Amino acid sequence: MATAAASSAPPSTEPRPVAPAAVPSRNPIPLSSGQEGQVRDLYYKRVRTKCANEIRDFAACALNRTFTATFVCRPQRLAMNTCMVQYATQEEQDAAREEWFATRDVRRREREEKEEKRKEAERKHREWWGLDEEGRRIMDEKGRQIAPPADAEGR
Repeated sequence: MATAAASSAPPSTEPRPVAPAAVPSRNPIPLSSGQEGQVRDLYYKRVRTKCANEIRDFAACALNRTFTATFVCRPQRLAMNTCMVQYATQEEQDAAREEWFATRDVRRREREEKEEKRKEAERKHREWWGLDEEGRRIMDEKGRQIAPPADAEGR
């Protein structure tokens, strides 16, 4: 009877909590620490590229100097640091992350090509030395090594 009374009660007028609208992330996939390191390296490279002239000026001034570079090259050092701080922004980090995601397929293709070359080199090595799949020499019944194929002898 209590259930019938509860079901006939008017619905609550309190507003239900509404989940905030999901803001689409610019980079939806979380990265591993190694991948974050690659993004960070790309970020630093981008900042150094934008400040290449200032870095070059400071390096030219500091060349063949020891502790005096701190005093003599102060204007160049300040210009270099100002430039790097100017471009070391969150937007630049986001741009580096987007570039990393854009080149993901290229890196995957390079890894696959490298693996294919490694397998081919391993196959040629086994063929040249007369090895089986486990890396043991192929022997006949009398314990003598079987000669490599005819095409391998001419190398």
